[in-house]
Amino acid sequence: MEKLTKALGKLGMPGGDLYELPTSPRTFPDGANYRVEISGMETPKVLAATIDEARKQGVPFHRSISVVRGASMLTREQLREFAKIAQDAQVEVIMTPGPRPTWDIGRQIATPEGAISGLRLRGMDSVRHYLMDIERCLEVGFRGFLVWDEGVLSLLNAMKQNGDLPEDVIFKVSIFAGQANPAGIKLVESLGAGSCNPVADLTLPMLAAIRSITSLPLDIHIQLWASMGGFNRIYETPEIARVASPCYFKMEPGPSLAMYLPWGTSEDGLAELGREKIRSMKNIIELVGETHPELKLSQQGAEDLRVPRLK
Repeated sequence: MEKLTKALGKLGMPGGDLYELPTSPRTFPDGANYRVEISGMETPKVLAATIDEARKQGVPFHRSISVVRGASMLTREQLREFAKIAQDAQVEVIMTPGPRPTWDIGRQIATPEGAISGLRLRGMDSVRHYLMDIERCLEVGFRGFLVWDEGVLSLLNAMKQNGDLPEDVIFKVSIFAGQANPAGIKLVESLGAGSCNPVADLTLPMLAAIRSITSLPLDIHIQLWASMGGFNRIYETPEIARVASPCYFKMEPGPSLAMYLPWGTSEDGLAELGREKIRSMKNIIELVGETHPELKLSQQGAEDLRVPRLK
């Protein structure tokens, strides 16, 4: 055990999970410890309703994980309207390029055993289609994109370094990439990730071990769909913010990701769900403030956020 701990230490890795739960010394550039991330913003109407609720509740809305069904489902006019709403409210948008892999001709990922192979873009045609949708969104003014394939993340970062993608574009690694330990998080950071959503059921000592080796913001599910475990970690949020800072808190209540598909929940239903997520965030902010008043929440429109810039 001692030999392995020393070997891991040489590589900058902790020898195990950190059960002492040290307070993270890291923060966002504005000095804050945590931020609000809301997923399932599938249409301009849903985004507008969620922003409206955030204003009513006095809750900052920092980052929108948008068009999970795939940005190719929106017209350019809808994309421009979406960007305008986010720009006016100073909300960062992480757009999901489409088409999504589960809509591809390959259905291995949808089988019980195939599911353990992970979500990946199949073949270079799929990669090219993904890049085409990124270009389409860049033309409108979006500057953040969701990535779930480490190879594609590496490619995107290389294109960014070569000047083929804008320098200020960021890439958020999805929960569907399945990262669950310090080595995996360190890998995606080296490949150009701007933040990473690890698997959702990591314990506090596991999160502390990850935080010990990276300053990369962690996107942490506080609620998760029933189809992926269906849990609620609201009362852990003060300790998560303390141990995992800087982090984004995100809520995904409901039966499954399928709610976000066009044939899933109605647009009005998604708008009300967005409002519900904001109300839950208000409870979290109050809880963190009561438990750890020294922890800071970013204000609306922090300077490092990639808010859309309409072109």
